[in-house]
Formats: sequence, C-alpha cells, structure tokens
Amino acid sequence: MPTAHGRGDLAETSGSDAVQSGPTALRLLVGAQLRRLREARGISREDAGYAIRGSHSKIGRMEGGRTSFKPRDVADLLTLYGVADEAERQAVLALAAQANAPTWWQDYRDAVPDWFEAYLGLEQDAALIRTHEIHLVPSLLQTEDYARAVIAQGRKGDPVAQQERRLDVRMRRQQILAPPASRKLWAVLDEAVLHRRVGSREIMRAQLEHLDRMAAAAHITVQVVPFESGSTIGGAGPVTILRFAQSELPDVVYLEQLTGAAYVTKTSDVLPYQQLMDELGVCAEPAAATPAILRQAIDAL
Repeated sequence: MPTAHGRGDLAETSGSDAVQSGPTALRLLVGAQLRRLREARGISREDAGYAIRGSHSKIGRMEGGRTSFKPRDVADLLTLYGVADEAERQAVLALAAQANAPTWWQDYRDAVPDWFEAYLGLEQDAALIRTHEIHLVPSLLQTEDYARAVIAQGRKGDPVAQQERRLDVRMRRQQILAPPASRKLWAVLDEAVLHRRVGSREIMRAQLEHLDRMAAAAHITVQVVPFESGSTIGGAGPVTILRFAQSELPDVVYLEQLTGAAYVTKTSDVLPYQQLMDELGVCAEPAAATPAILRQAIDAL
C-alpha cells in the first residue's frame, strides 16, 4: 500500500507525476499534503477552519479532495502551518490552481448524478483500474449498442434524450483506454456476464466480439470466473479498485449502489477488497483462456 511521505514530496511531485494528473488526483494530492502539514504542527481542524474563516468540516472537505481550493485559503493555511519556503508554497499553490481546472463532464451535469462525479474524476486519473463484475460487461468495455440497451433498461422512466446523454458520457469515458493509453484495466468477470443477453442477439454477439478485441490489447486484462468455480468469493457484488501513479495517494474502492455509491479509502477497509481481487484473479481462468471462453459464449448465442 502507498504510504504518506514528508512535506517536501508534493513539491517534487509537481514536476513529474502531477503533470500527468487530472483535477481529481491533484485535489487528493493537495488535500493530503495540507492534512500532513496540519497534523505535523499539531493543529486541529477547528483551529485551521477558524484561520480561513471556515469550519472544521470545510477543512475535512479540503483535505479529502472533495472540494475546489481558493488560493487565499491555501495560502493562509500554508502560513498557519509554518511553510515559509517560497518554492514550496508556490508548488502547492500551483497544484491547487490546476486542481480547479474544469472537467469535460461538467457539460453533462444533467446526465451525471452528483455522487458519480467523484468517480469520473478518479477513473480519469487512475493508473490502474481493477474491476469485478457479476452482471454486466464493465462500462469501459461496452459497445455503444450494448450500453444503450443497459441504460434503457435501467432508466426506463427517463426521456430518450436523457438516456442518450448518459450514453454519451459512457462512451466518452472509454477514451481513457484509447491509444496511446498509459493506464491499465484489469477486469474479472463472472461467466454469467457472457450469457446474460442484453438487447438483441446481434447486440450481444457484437459485444462479445468487442470484448475479445479489447482483451487482446496489452494494457487490458480480462479474466472469467467459470460457473464451476462455485459461488462468488466472499459473496461480493461488483467492486472497482482505482490505483494512482502517485505514491502519496491510497487506493480507492468504489462500490456502486442503486441511488448512490460508497468510496472506501481507509487502508484497513481497502485491504479486504484488495485481497478479494487477488483471490478472484487466482480463481478465474487465466487471461490466455479468455478468447476461447468468449468464442464458446458467442457460439452459444
């Protein structure tokens, strides 16, 4: 697991990993640095909040990377935390400014639930995405027709135009895997995913063929947990773990629910999910067997 480092790390990161980072990862980086600086000085969140004319909850949101940063607030906190070196101050302030950059999904506010915006940012900035699916092909690997059928089924009450907006978001998300992609995707699918027909037979066939092509890419790994392996390990549902290039950032576990989502970041809570994914990778057929498994599923349609 990544570990927290000293106060100088963020200044170093600004010249390397952070250049590759998007706003979400940058907010997490800046927030983590502010938390380390505050704790190193033994200052409470209440006192830090008072210093910037805010509350302890505002400090919590800033340190958790859950809000944008006002330059004045960051500057005042750095002063409070005894950061006098101008180079270090400017490094933090520069990253905070970059973290406030607009994101592409802001144009889709009408189609993106508030609770999902955080995930879009995390997914965009992750270096490795590990996901386990038991019902559907992962969104990043769905064809447009398959995704349209999934959205139509799950959002029956929405106007068609709204469903198409959601589809646009899903298709836009997939660009993170397009060449020259540097991030990696590792998907472990229950075999039921391959046999649960979504849409027409033609849509399902095209989806499985697309999955086969995507699985052949060097940066994408697809494994299948066969029916004969027994019940799902640990009885867990869909799980996604996001890992970042920056060693200062911990893994984030994303658990989607019907009307919301849970984001798990505490090391002791993340560990069981990491172990689960490791067990699933062993339980599943090796990635080399995936093409044959997909061909069997296609032939069975």
